Amino acid sequence: MCRWLAYVGTPVVLEDLLYRPKHSLIDQSLHSQLGAQTTNGDGFGVGWYAEGKRPALYRSIETAWSDQNFRDLAGHIRAGLVFAHVRASTGTPVQRSNCHPFRHGKWLWMHNGAIAKFQDVKRELILTVAPSLYANIEGSTDSEVLFFLALTFGLDNDPPGAVQRTVSFIERLGHDRGIEDPIHMTVAASDGQKVWVFRYASGGRSSSLFYSSKVATLQAQYPDNSIFHNLSSETRLVVSEPLSELAGVWNEVPESSYGVIGQGQDELKTFTPHVRRHNGS
Repeated sequence: MCRWLAYVGTPVVLEDLLYRPKHSLIDQSLHSQLGAQTTNGDGFGVGWYAEGKRPALYRSIETAWSDQNFRDLAGHIRAGLVFAHVRASTGTPVQRSNCHPFRHGKWLWMHNGAIAKFQDVKRELILTVAPSLYANIEGSTDSEVLFFLALTFGLDNDPPGAVQRTVSFIERLGHDRGIEDPIHMTVAASDGQKVWVFRYASGGRSSSLFYSSKVATLQAQYPDNSIFHNLSSETRLVVSEPLSELAGVWNEVPESSYGVIGQGQDELKTFTPHVRRHNGS
């Protein structure tokens, strides 16, 4: 499976965020410790918000550790809301349109996980996407279809509700097809103002996900660490696996939960789709 990172807070140089930590996302692309695969080398992507509402996006089928073009750019880009993703394909082709993050309008979206037996349910899923959105699907991944279903089910107005309705629909369809555990996922979505993150699996065994402790706590715990003292109190990271081994920095996102991060908002809540089993329980 893939590895990803979502950052919100004090604007940082992308090179410092993505390359410099001991177990950075770039390092994870080669040496993942908690993923299903050690290597995540089927392309990568970075999205960030700069001028205007539409986010900037860089995606490549190069491996994250070998793309010198992005390494050069990363030293000159500063942003306060960043998505980054290294991909390990679950069967769909290695092509640029299949690399995360995905973008539509003001939205960025990235995913780690899978819709079970995607090819068996792909037709029904895609035909559920709103006609006004359908033509914008560029690739062939379940992750992108998941995104456009969330947009169809109201992502613009109610992100948690839209993702809940999307997962419920996928589970209901999967159960009708005899698929025991239709989806497992960690997802991040942003409209440029807030970030929503989700951890969920139909069978209760979702991929790892962690969030950073409050900056004030880290400043008190590590008074000599200049990195923490240069960050605002609202800075947060959500990652597939920790970027360092410093004690007290990382907290596991609970199973079946979602978080909201943004200016003046930092919440963690239960995520419970309506349909989970054949009997509707």
